[in-house]
Amino acid sequence: MSRNVIVAGASMGGLRAAEQLRAAGYTGLITVVGEEPRMPYNRPPLSKEVLAGRQSFDSLAFRPRASVADVKWVLGTAVVSADVGRRVVGLADGSELTFDGLVVATGVRPRRLRCPGLAARRRTLRTLADARVLRAELTRPGVRVVVAGAGFIGCEVAATAVALGAAEVTVVDPEPLPMLRPLGELTARELLRRHEWHGVRFALGTAVTAFDDRGVVLADGRRLNADVVVEAVGSVPNTDWLAGNGLDLDDGVRTDGLLRAGGLPYLVAVGDVARFPNARYDGVPRRVEHWSIAGDSAKRAARTLAAHLAGTEPDPEPFAPLPSFWSDHHDFRLQCFGAPALGLDDVRVLEGEAAGDFVVGYHRGGRLVGVVALGGPAVTAAAARHRSALLKQPAFTA
Repeated sequence: MSRNVIVAGASMGGLRAAEQLRAAGYTGLITVVGEEPRMPYNRPPLSKEVLAGRQSFDSLAFRPRASVADVKWVLGTAVVSADVGRRVVGLADGSELTFDGLVVATGVRPRRLRCPGLAARRRTLRTLADARVLRAELTRPGVRVVVAGAGFIGCEVAATAVALGAAEVTVVDPEPLPMLRPLGELTARELLRRHEWHGVRFALGTAVTAFDDRGVVLADGRRLNADVVVEAVGSVPNTDWLAGNGLDLDDGVRTDGLLRAGGLPYLVAVGDVARFPNARYDGVPRRVEHWSIAGDSAKRAARTLAAHLAGTEPDPEPFAPLPSFWSDHHDFRLQCFGAPALGLDDVRVLEGEAAGDFVVGYHRGGRLVGVVALGGPAVTAAAARHRSALLKQPAFTA
């Protein structure tokens, strides 16, 4: 009897999971279900090259490997429910699909501000459709932009809006510095200086509390005029459809070190929605919303699921990826390897100067756990050299 694997989510993680199932020797049916009416595409350029007009919308689609030519794609309808015990998922169109194995790859959605007032000017940036709408608005002459959230997406959108000629761009955030929590004070302070030098304004230590017909109202009483408000205040894992199955869904789908959820050998999670322990650092399950994790987690989860479906034991080696990401702003890049947020109490400049282009190392217990470069090609290349030091670190042992 032929086996059937359902991949819930036609994301990069979903595509890579299908490809890696084939690479792991699984030859049965694979059905990928996705809410968007298009094949998987690359999301990081949405807030950078695509929004700026340097890359076309049509260029983002991934080219699937030949090994998944027989995969069935069910697009334009979302998975809305699951009975994991019965091994059935329900779709938004009312149909049901049974499975022998289920890959959770439903990713995240933008968190929204819970503020009263007009919604017509409020935008998020997660999908191609979002990017099309936002680009049309940012290219209007004299546009005034408020970005709620000074994280990676918020700062990238602000930089792009300035480059497109927006009349005013203001970033609002409750923290005293942009990207303070993930990167620490040293890097955050230099990011602030560079963004301000390029013309981005900041309203820090406050938050958007309401919208009116002119723009936004801040917690400190100030009003900012805005034609467009971009909400970049974080993300929410898409796990609602899994409720009622006894799974730990607190901030994503909690898995073990082999990416299995709920102790079930036929249920795995990948990408932004997975909350897993990384054996490279410690045993604490965390979600990691970095581009590299989609592919790394898909490979590990596929091997785990394929072994179960073949009736063999999975590779017992715990999952220990090295996260990495890059973020482009104005004329400089932020390049990261590892987990800087775990080493914020011990940050050291490894190369360069703190008030210029630099590479910094983040340490925990004297051990290097993350490397971040800020600046031009020379320091981002230097960060890649320090990556080898991170890879040589021994795995965590309890």
